[in-house]
Amino acid sequence: MQKMTKLMRAVGVAGALGLAAVTAFAGEISGAGATFPYPIYAKWADAYKKETGIGLNYQSIGSGGGIKQIKARTVTFGASDKPLTEQELEKAGNLMQWPMVMGGIVPVVNLPGIHSDQLTLDGTTLSRIFLGEITKWNDPALRKLNPGLKLPSAAIAVVHRSDGSGTTFNFTNYLSKVSESWKTNVGEATSVQWPVGIGAKGNEGVANNVQQTKNSIGYVETAYAKQNKLTTTRMVNKAGKAVSATADSVQAAAANADWAHAPGFFQIITDQPGDASWPISASTFILMPMQVRDANASREALKFFSWCYAHGDAAAAGLDYVPMPANVKKLVESRWKEIKDADGKPVL
Repeated sequence: MQKMTKLMRAVGVAGALGLAAVTAFAGEISGAGATFPYPIYAKWADAYKKETGIGLNYQSIGSGGGIKQIKARTVTFGASDKPLTEQELEKAGNLMQWPMVMGGIVPVVNLPGIHSDQLTLDGTTLSRIFLGEITKWNDPALRKLNPGLKLPSAAIAVVHRSDGSGTTFNFTNYLSKVSESWKTNVGEATSVQWPVGIGAKGNEGVANNVQQTKNSIGYVETAYAKQNKLTTTRMVNKAGKAVSATADSVQAAAANADWAHAPGFFQIITDQPGDASWPISASTFILMPMQVRDANASREALKFFSWCYAHGDAAAAGLDYVPMPANVKKLVESRWKEIKDADGKPVL
């Protein structure tokens, strides 16, 4: 947790988990939204400030909060792990959306004697746990997937997100693809009616709850699992192979994404084919108005994102995120000229 605290200081967030908008100081870029990319945005921001003197005031409040704040124009950019359709972008006030980085969402557990990637789950079993149908760790379905592990007879403590979350959207999107029962009874959304479990705010909250609760299971972005030394699980993917959540397995899942033909860069990469694909992979997106009120602030934000694309790949890989391919970055940057000021001039 000390490492996470340092990251929060690096970004300079005031009340990073608060819902109220924070007014950016002079020389700062303001943004709010997804907790999924928070660790890498923090790392990029720290390096960018050292190089340019420009800081980032980013509120890690969840995708739902980020969408609300960019709609209200209380921040320069919003961030969401749930991509918006072209219709949603237009309805939200003519927003532009682009992918910034990709990563994995991984089930994490707190089981005495079980280490990272020793426990294997598949989509059906995972959905049954979160539906409340599998309630004990030594359930026959879990024993069948893990014949070599000694699983306790303890009750499973389920931890899920309590806030509107793109991480939840991608997690429930995956469960809806692999379980008809989940799709029918719960469905996919940034916020759902969870059948069982306790809610926690943000990837940070889920990570903390799992860390503090024996015999628990939750889901977080891979960087949070790594930073908090949480016990990750392997997953059986669409090809029937048990894989770990790594940059390589997320990259394998992302390989099928056709960004050039995705309207408004709308792309969901859960449950992709391929022996090496991590099944709960996701992209995280930036949202900005096509016509901005503050051209200077928007220009600085776009300069920051351009810097991240050009210089941020190594830092992203170090946290198990997957950088966007060079051709996608080029495609995105070509679209930025469509972001214009009040006089109709490109801000960058």
